[in-house]
Amino acid sequence: MLEGLLIGLQTALSVQALLMVVAGCLIGTFIGMLPGLGPMSIIAIMIPVAISMGDPSTALILLAGVYYGAIFGGSTSSILLNAPGVAGTVASSFDGYPMARKGKAGKALTIAAIASFAGGTVGAILLMIFAPMLSSVALLFHSSQYFALMVVGLSAIAAFAGTGQVAKALLMTILGLIMATVGEGALFNMPRFTMGLMDLQSGFGFVTLAMAMFALPEALFLVLKPKEIGGEGEKISDLRISRKEAKSIAPVIGRQSLQGFFIGVLPGAGATIASFLGYAVERNIASKDEQDEFGKGSIKGLAAPETANNAACTGSFVPLLTLGIPGSGTTAILLGALIALNVTPGPRLMIDEPQVFWAVIMSMFIGNLVLLVLNLPLIPYIAKVLSVPRNYLIPFILFFTLMGAYIGQNNAIELLILVGFGVCATALKFADYPLAPLLIGFILGGMMEDNFARSMQLYDGVAFIWERPMTLGLLVIAVLLVLLPSYRARRARAIARAEGVADGD
Repeated sequence: MLEGLLIGLQTALSVQALLMVVAGCLIGTFIGMLPGLGPMSIIAIMIPVAISMGDPSTALILLAGVYYGAIFGGSTSSILLNAPGVAGTVASSFDGYPMARKGKAGKALTIAAIASFAGGTVGAILLMIFAPMLSSVALLFHSSQYFALMVVGLSAIAAFAGTGQVAKALLMTILGLIMATVGEGALFNMPRFTMGLMDLQSGFGFVTLAMAMFALPEALFLVLKPKEIGGEGEKISDLRISRKEAKSIAPVIGRQSLQGFFIGVLPGAGATIASFLGYAVERNIASKDEQDEFGKGSIKGLAAPETANNAACTGSFVPLLTLGIPGSGTTAILLGALIALNVTPGPRLMIDEPQVFWAVIMSMFIGNLVLLVLNLPLIPYIAKVLSVPRNYLIPFILFFTLMGAYIGQNNAIELLILVGFGVCATALKFADYPLAPLLIGFILGGMMEDNFARSMQLYDGVAFIWERPMTLGLLVIAVLLVLLPSYRARRARAIARAEGVADGD
């Protein structure tokens, strides 16, 4: 192992590998800022370039750099424009964008950069230490466990609801689950709820829905409520994090680096679930005053998903390299690139081709450092996007929103869907309905249905719930997550009544 580690380090520190790390991070970051061009699209574009290199180590280093560079870049558009083009950066917009609207865009981008660096670096350390061991743990998860994990993700929707909005959040989650059923089902390859439209056979596109829920309503709000929003984002200041703020987010970064990595290890979980669960966990364990800040510009609410999604990206390389199992659509494309380069991922990769395995891991340390060094000096300039006059900012948001939806599916019908859902989302926003639970229900609904269908087929019914102890345990956790907020609210009311009686005496 030590010999392979030294070979990998030597390969990662070669001039060609270092150039590929820098190039991959730059390409991923700047293209990832454009809504609609997520890591999947960018890596697919870069595969012919990588294969033409011939050297598997260098090629994979380039693609890995593009991967975590794109996730990092995606958070920038989420924070500045409320336009998350990648599922893994949706949760970053919940508090990142409100911070930007308060004139703290520079601070939000700084927190995102530091949290991303910490999550990716801790993830790389854990990958180096635990990769062989975690590959066997990942094999313990089957369809029933993944179904239960998705239920845990859905049960955390209370964390995305404001005070007294749990019922509204639940309603929006159900709406998201309903929307996830459009298209071909998991049990039968027959179109459902498509109204005879061939364009809906594969369901609604995530990018289209994300833009309709967040970016388009924001552009419409700039038009409909200019006084309420105007002027806040024009002063770009306060770029540094104070010692108190650093002390506040340090435990969050530590917890979410670990949690995000271990969620990323599970094939099929990935950065999206890691970021949502990271946000939910940190809100649930925060004090009452801090909970009220979530969704309004909380630094913890931004640091949690940013750390978790980058740690999960690193963790997703565990099943890819050690088992040959792609944990997400992006790692599936990376798997195809590996096979095209005549590299067979699996348990013997570490033994047969240690230079590939260890070079990729070593390059992650370098890549995360490159992202931090490249992006921190650029934050004041990137943040100036918000100082653009509203007359120019509105068409700018609309252009990238429409372009992102079209590029995501390469289909003009997506533009009609985008506008329709965008108008509905704006009306829901005026009615004070939280939009994040709808998107969570949509993202997790398809995966939950697929795993539930497979579990039903394997166990000929719902017996998998009590026959698989891990599944039952996860479902119990989901029930506790649903009941805990209600219990805490009831307990707070009881304490308030008791104090009121004491004051009256």
